[in-house]
Amino acid sequence: MCIKHSKGIPEPTLPFTSLFLERAKGKGYSNATVNTVLGPVAADQLGVTLVSESLMYVLPGAQYAFDIDIDRAVCFEAIAEKLRAFRAAGGGTIVDITGMFEGRDLRLYEALSRETGVHIIASTGMGPEAMLGGYFLTPQTNPPTPWSAQKFAELFGQEVNEGMVVPRIERRAAAGIIATATTRDGMTPTDESLVRGAARAGAAYGVPVRIRCGADAPAELQLALGESLAPQRIVMADIDRRDAVENGWPFAMVQAGAMIAIDHIGSDDADYIDDAARVSLIRELIAAGYVERILLSSSATGVAFGAPGNDRGYVDVLTRFVLMLLEAGVSAEHLNQILITNVAALLSVMGEDK
Repeated sequence: MCIKHSKGIPEPTLPFTSLFLERAKGKGYSNATVNTVLGPVAADQLGVTLVSESLMYVLPGAQYAFDIDIDRAVCFEAIAEKLRAFRAAGGGTIVDITGMFEGRDLRLYEALSRETGVHIIASTGMGPEAMLGGYFLTPQTNPPTPWSAQKFAELFGQEVNEGMVVPRIERRAAAGIIATATTRDGMTPTDESLVRGAARAGAAYGVPVRIRCGADAPAELQLALGESLAPQRIVMADIDRRDAVENGWPFAMVQAGAMIAIDHIGSDDADYIDDAARVSLIRELIAAGYVERILLSSSATGVAFGAPGNDRGYVDVLTRFVLMLLEAGVSAEHLNQILITNVAALLSVMGEDK
């Protein structure tokens, strides 16, 4: 009993805290570690984890625009405020999935993690093709051809095995996840190389791979599986898009053994289902026996430059959406599984240095 309760003082009930959440449960968690920006952390210490967020998003090239001023001190305070709110609501870990070239700032993330107490897991990776620079699309070969899957695998693998790069300066902590994406209108040859390269590196170095699905999620998943990456190490994201749900992809992905990220919670974008439909989808997945395959996130943005961000805040999943799930009959045990245990298993480093 807490001190307030022992004195007869009612303690305010937060919508979602460790009052009813437990540490991750599972075989081997006492030894498993996760790559965070401050170094390896025991998987069972992550707590409530959101798997598809962005701390700082910078549209590639926006940092050079005359009318954009990226003041890191201002960015720090804006992001820290959101992380503190997440922490106060019971959150433990944020996974930043911006990858290599869309705003990743490792020193800033390290300072944010130290200041707020929130574990931060940064990602390597890139994609889809439209977001790649010419260096990756037309290298100095004869004839000029896009990078191969093996070259992408080596690049991503180095960021896992040797540390993520601060361009032209140094390497910092190891990446905890590889994030890529395919073109919404249809996978290009470069997209295919990105998916295969990400999966190859993930299989070699023991970190999970997140794929933001495009026009054919089943085919994209099969590409990754073809690189000997176990299905439970693959996160198929953007799975709460309307077309994804209408095509039956959430169930197709979990039936194939992959993890799915219902990762636009709170969005009012017409391309995505609404939160009531998300609750129904989650209940259907749980009823069918797939609670161990579900991940949640909001795709929120701490700060954004060059493109609109999602300013909803990392806390929204915990203070609002979780209440919707509870009211719909989802148990605290299942919420533990989804928000803590599933993510701890996913992010645990399984490979060996090569």
